[in-house]
Amino acid sequence: MTSQSTPRHSLEGLELLSSAVIILDSDSRIVYANAAAENLFESSVKALVSQRLGDLFLNGDHLADVFEEALQHRFADKRLDLTLERAGREALQVHVIVTAVDNPETPVLIELRENVQQLKLDREERLLDQSQANKELIRNLAHEIKNPLGGIRGAAQLLEFELPERQLKELREYTQVIIKEADRLQTLVDRLLAPHRRPHIVGDVNIHEVCERVRSLIMAEFPQGLSIKRDYDLSVPEFRGDKEQLIQAVLNIAHNAAQALSKQIKGGDAQITLQTRVARQVTLAKIRYRLALDLHIVDNGPGIPPDIQDRIFYPLVSGREGGSGLGLTLAQTFVQQHMGVIECTSKPGCTDFRILIPLP
Repeated sequence: MTSQSTPRHSLEGLELLSSAVIILDSDSRIVYANAAAENLFESSVKALVSQRLGDLFLNGDHLADVFEEALQHRFADKRLDLTLERAGREALQVHVIVTAVDNPETPVLIELRENVQQLKLDREERLLDQSQANKELIRNLAHEIKNPLGGIRGAAQLLEFELPERQLKELREYTQVIIKEADRLQTLVDRLLAPHRRPHIVGDVNIHEVCERVRSLIMAEFPQGLSIKRDYDLSVPEFRGDKEQLIQAVLNIAHNAAQALSKQIKGGDAQITLQTRVARQVTLAKIRYRLALDLHIVDNGPGIPPDIQDRIFYPLVSGREGGSGLGLTLAQTFVQQHMGVIECTSKPGCTDFRILIPLP
């Protein structure tokens, strides 16, 4: 049976599995791959059949060694987590189950499942690294901008003061533009530096008090056409944190959502949901926590544009005309100061910001 594929109709049950399954002959060549394997390897059965397993990956030697062990019946089945590197494509984080089969023509069956937890950890690590780099960049850039701003504003004021009376009315318009724009930039710089300047004031935090404060602020600004649904788990315990920072973080997200719902608000069917739950056995920044706050801010708006979904927490990235692109950056910073993280999934009709913070 070497170099020939196993008839798919004889293995129909494997076609129904969500995990990738491949069957190898005694020469380590693929004779069968199910539909999930085609999706995982991003390749058709025709392209996969007759290839050696180890040749599919840049680091396939380890799999080849395990295949040899299975061929010699050193184990019935073996489980391992691997990172399989591919040329020109993203590496696969997979949990692999290698099974020795009592069939000389097809002696080895391998099942591969994407290791979602590892992918999540890697993504969180990248986010933390990016966030740290962004904070350093922002802090340095803000200081570099801040220093000459005072001089520019002061020079414009001095120039206005020194203008002759006959020119004051004519030229004051221009000096005022300089002063107002310098003030606007000063406000922007202050917002950039705010998380690094303000002390972290720790106390007991009830997350539902935070949500209710945010709800009242949003409803005051958007009294018509917007409803804010509460879906609270009152068993969520209090935890130690900075209440004002968390209010600001949740407010930034909810306010962005409300602004994105302008069309729905006009139609009277805009909705934001504040949902609290307790998540169990959560890993944040490689640390395992028994309990965590699981807070969702969900809206039924148009969704975040796909081209910026991976960059929404970067500073100065905004999907809204006139937006500063700082609200989500500050929200992520405040949540990270509580050892937590913000995640986001978005599609038209449902954008879900999820805040995870360790609980005692």
